[in-house]
Amino acid sequence: MTELVEYLVGALVPEGEFSVELREGGDESEIVVIVSPGEIGKVIGKQGKIARAIRTLVKAASARSSERYNVVIEERTDASEQ
Repeated sequence: MTELVEYLVGALVPEGEFSVELREGGDESEIVVIVSPGEIGKVIGKQGKIARAIRTLVKAASARSSERYNVVIEERTDASEQ
């Protein structure tokens, strides 16, 4: 599922300006998109429409599996830059 999110965000943001991590939990895993401060607006979109669309696509893609995913968008800070 992270590949889908990488593809979608990669179409919006230049390579190297974001990273995608999977944090597995009990019933629900988190897909965390970490975006540089200058590009985060492109991923969220006006009134959150793009972020909502990404979450909807992930939910639809995971509907057939027993896995549930939550997409979280975070701004990259100095501590998260690697």
